[in-house]
Amino acid sequence: MGKMTHFKQYSSYLLLSAAFAGAAFAQQVESVTVTAQRHAEDIQDVPMSVATLDTTHVEAIFQSGQDIKAIANHIPNVYAESSNGRVAPRFYIRGLGNTDFDLAASQPVSIIMDDIVMENVILKSSPIYDVGDVEVSRGPQGTLFGRNTTAGIIKLTSAKPTQEFQSRFAASYGQYNTASIEMGAGGGLTDTLSARISGLWQHRDNYIDNAHLGIKDAMGGYDEKAARLQLLWKPVDKLSVLLNGHFRSLDGTAAIFRANITTKGSNKLNANYQHDKVWFDEGANNPQKYNSIGTSAEISYDFGPVVLTSITGYEYTHGYSRGDIDGGYGAVYNPPYGPGFIPFNSQSQDGLDYLHQYTQEIHLASATGGAWFWQVGGFWFDTDYQDTTYPYYVGPTSVRQTNISYALFGQTSYQITDKLKVTGGLRWTADTKGMTAHGALMAPITDPVRKSGSNLSWDLSADYALTDNVKAYARVATGFRAPSIQGRNLAFGNGYSSARSETIESYEAGLKTELFNKSLRLNFDGFTYYIRHMQFSAIGGGSNSVLLVNARAGQAYGLEADAEWAATDNLTFTGGASWTHTEIKDPTLGIAPCGAQAGMSAASLNCTVLNPYNPVTGIASINGNPFPQAPDYQLSLTARYGYPLSNGGELFAYTDWWLQGYTNFFLYKSKEFHTNGNYEGGLKLGYVFPDKRFQVAAYARNITNTPNLQGAIDFNNLTGFVSDPRVVGIEISAHVE
Repeated sequence: MGKMTHFKQYSSYLLLSAAFAGAAFAQQVESVTVTAQRHAEDIQDVPMSVATLDTTHVEAIFQSGQDIKAIANHIPNVYAESSNGRVAPRFYIRGLGNTDFDLAASQPVSIIMDDIVMENVILKSSPIYDVGDVEVSRGPQGTLFGRNTTAGIIKLTSAKPTQEFQSRFAASYGQYNTASIEMGAGGGLTDTLSARISGLWQHRDNYIDNAHLGIKDAMGGYDEKAARLQLLWKPVDKLSVLLNGHFRSLDGTAAIFRANITTKGSNKLNANYQHDKVWFDEGANNPQKYNSIGTSAEISYDFGPVVLTSITGYEYTHGYSRGDIDGGYGAVYNPPYGPGFIPFNSQSQDGLDYLHQYTQEIHLASATGGAWFWQVGGFWFDTDYQDTTYPYYVGPTSVRQTNISYALFGQTSYQITDKLKVTGGLRWTADTKGMTAHGALMAPITDPVRKSGSNLSWDLSADYALTDNVKAYARVATGFRAPSIQGRNLAFGNGYSSARSETIESYEAGLKTELFNKSLRLNFDGFTYYIRHMQFSAIGGGSNSVLLVNARAGQAYGLEADAEWAATDNLTFTGGASWTHTEIKDPTLGIAPCGAQAGMSAASLNCTVLNPYNPVTGIASINGNPFPQAPDYQLSLTARYGYPLSNGGELFAYTDWWLQGYTNFFLYKSKEFHTNGNYEGGLKLGYVFPDKRFQVAAYARNITNTPNLQGAIDFNNLTGFVSDPRVVGIEISAHVE
């Protein structure tokens, strides 16, 4: 008891000291409202790990024409990469994601756009523009949202129509003729009807030469166009009808694969890497084209004690990407080839012939306030799509897949005392996938291959107010990823593969604080999770295959922190940090590393394998390895300083930086296929006019011009793909609210 009493006295002393110190701070951080639990709450009241990006940060990282992957590393324990250029991003939260590059791959991170789940990887790449909120819920989301997810969700919400006129406009221009125009405007059309129209246009010139074919400025550019129209009808106070129609058109360059840009035994870029030059003999200079349309209707009626909401969505997309996969020119073991040794040529084209996605959700929630809150609902998901892979040495193979999923869910929270609240939820999910196929190297699959799974997920959390500005919380949650089917191997004569359901149990606890007279918001937590039958995609090997496998288990634990500090009236900081340890738990699981085949010695491989390798089978053990593309730490920082002028205007400087720790690319470990210490920074210097509506600025993205190795292809040579070069430019923007 003596030690506990002393601890309480010491804790009280620290809190009092903080309170007195905080009296010197007049500026306070703004409150942040999130919908992590399907209703609006202050982020400090949500008993789970939630993070957001503010408008200033979002505008900065997208001003040079970046795609949705740009949010990676700007939120701790959120990472993204892609071997498909501006489409098919692969997201990771707390180290958990899926490296599978196939267009039919399932992902444990859900992207929710305007309350519609974007399940397919092409839909996940929809551009971000005129966004009101970006929030990330880390950890399983098995109770409330969209598809039952094991890793978490990234939720994007567009600026909504209002009766008052509101508008925003931003235009930027930089190197490589990088141009971006983003706008959003709306207001009341009648007393009951309001509208908002939003648009985006992004362009970059081709700037990468194809030296092998002697073509200047052959690739690297893009034209991205997107638009959205929203209508909000409120004929009476109780009824709200929000209609959303949107489209996207992309004509650009697929990922640029670069042969032998690292040297065996090292992961450092060598002289074969030149940011503005490649040597391609195939792939038609890597074209990429996609078009998408979608619509949704959100209808809500307030019955008084309860609110009933219906959300209906439809999404359609089609397109293709083509690429020189070996990253250079070569002949089968016969010179000339280069850069470096390229054993054989490889090009392929993958695309969606069509994709239809239908979703319907019904949601009923209490609306009377008080100590008890509850919500129940049902969710239906139906998608039908056909993807085609063309290896070019034989004809194309088309795989049609369908997926139907149903769910029932409910959650309730109860304020037991003024300080203590408990929350619990349940979700039952049933999921069925089917596949048929036909192609050059296979007998047609006309009797559908089917995989089904169901699961009852749950979560339980509690939060306790230690003081008015310090809350402690704990959460236990489970999640579920349905069985998967992978048909891409059919195009290469290797058959299809499947993986059984995976389930996750997650535990986290943390503190949410607002200190120094609310000038500092500091939230931090620790977590651990355990996954049974973890789904992995074994990519590569001598046959360049994509094979679904289940590991017996996976385990992870780590720490996270998010902070915002209003240091003075003119100086603000945001920052975040995460450290995560991930580990594959399966002593029997092995895969073929870096082009290995049975009978191939370790010395003959194109990389230096660090795991136990059996030259008889060509298999390397992966037990104990980290999850692929799972950074062990991430750090982020932003700072903004404004210098007020006598005319009412302001000069300002804004900078943002991130640093990424050790990140392994594949299931096996090697000296070549990983990074450690990737970083990137941005800077913005500008002037805000006295009316506070208009702003002009100069900017630089990737200001240090650092080439960050982001991924690799391992079956042929030491091929990799690298981040964009530095872009310096100017920007003008306007906000009317």
